[in-house]
Amino acid sequence: MPSRPVPSRRLALQAGVGLALAGFVPAALAQTPAVLKVYGPGGPAPAMKEAAAAFEKATGVKVDVTAGPTPKWIDAARADADLVYSGSETMMSDFVAAMNGQIDSADVIPLYLRPLSILVRPGNPRRIRGFKDLLKPGVKVLVVNGAGQNGVWEDAAGRLGDIRTVRALRRNIVAYPGNSALARQQWIDQPDIDAWLIWNIWQVSNPTLAEQVAVEAPYRIYRDTGIAPTTRGKQLPAARQFIDFLQGKQGAAIFKRWGWMT
Repeated sequence: MPSRPVPSRRLALQAGVGLALAGFVPAALAQTPAVLKVYGPGGPAPAMKEAAAAFEKATGVKVDVTAGPTPKWIDAARADADLVYSGSETMMSDFVAAMNGQIDSADVIPLYLRPLSILVRPGNPRRIRGFKDLLKPGVKVLVVNGAGQNGVWEDAAGRLGDIRTVRALRRNIVAYPGNSALARQQWIDQPDIDAWLIWNIWQVSNPTLAEQVAVEAPYRIYRDTGIAPTTRGKQLPAARQFIDFLQGKQGAAIFKRWGWMT
């Protein structure tokens, strides 16, 4: 049986990366660079998009990053994704299932961690200094329950094995939106909420919206962002090269600027 022709986008992508890595890109390819299609959640997106731009500058290969709540992009990802990144290991497991066999769990590469943090109103009017302050009567707490943060508040509250901590925090939680974008909007819409339990990176990308208070070590939770090629992406040298770039010195520096532990 004759082999199937490789789509023109794939040929251009492979040729463009090979020449770019050799330090030479023909004018035609430089003017119309090939595209890697990357999909994932909004939290890691600022770092991922900056890394994509730096990778394009270095290689001439454009990386198109589509980010946000999964329902907004999962159908498109099933059709043309080369790479999918996540906001936690549980989220990546969900993506493996949602991509209908296009991602192999063995190909998932954890990249960087970030800690759970407390966001407070500018000026910190409630004088919140740590996780224990979220347990005080009357403190109104916002948490995310979904999209990489399934149960993370419970993990933090239960770290020391004291059910009283879980009970105290639950009494103070006023909302459980299903993803970080919805939580961000609720934080804006309800100024009476005192604290928002979420990853530190959200304050880094929204510096005027909130100040950050660290969760003290006994209660601190870390989750990662990871990336995996699809069956299409595994055929592309550029996809492997982008993963290597994310793990390398320049990629690490970009993620560090956005609050990730590298």
